[in-house]
Amino acid sequence: MESFYNSLRRNKTDSVFNPWFDVDNENDMNALCPSKRLNNLKCYLIERLEAEYLFVAEALGYQGGHFTGIPLTSERLILGGKIIKGIFPDLISKSKLERTSKVDLKRDGFSEPSATAVWEHILKLKMDPRNIVFWNAFPWHPYNDKIGILSNRTPTETELNEGRVVLKELLAKIKFKKIIALGNEAFESLKKADIDVIKVRHPSYGGIPEFKRQIEQVFC
Repeated sequence: MESFYNSLRRNKTDSVFNPWFDVDNENDMNALCPSKRLNNLKCYLIERLEAEYLFVAEALGYQGGHFTGIPLTSERLILGGKIIKGIFPDLISKSKLERTSKVDLKRDGFSEPSATAVWEHILKLKMDPRNIVFWNAFPWHPYNDKIGILSNRTPTETELNEGRVVLKELLAKIKFKKIIALGNEAFESLKKADIDVIKVRHPSYGGIPEFKRQIEQVFC
């Protein structure tokens, strides 16, 4: 997997944060946070090398992978803050995963509603979370310069082209049987790479009911 992890390196550009190799000087606990996020991702993926299903969303968000290094996975999830919904940290990884945001920002860690919805529903469907890998069409975090790093924006086509290179590295390492795109942006990006993909509604912006219905159609 080392060639895959190396593919996550990129030259720094405006309004894109690389959680595995860049320090968020405003919000990270310390300079060790990128290595902690990379270790989180490695712990997550090493348990899923035989996974059959790949879920691909659009891009990392500031409430999710920006601070955990794991797509569609927030600090609140890895810290056990969603156990009431049946999402236990050891379902994400048997290894102890680390938060990286300053505690005074969010005492219990950042929480991403879309991530919680996806995790909660796949578990309700009795799907093995280690048979699923979450990823993004643009694997890094694009943000709005005018708002600041704690914001999200849609990746550009040039950025999505860059993301497809990384995705192909992942597909070369793990032989998925089925790939599911969450939303139009991810779907169109994968189709441009000639990847056979099923589209379902992204759970954001009121899309949770339709997301759940469509996922059930795919897997039930």
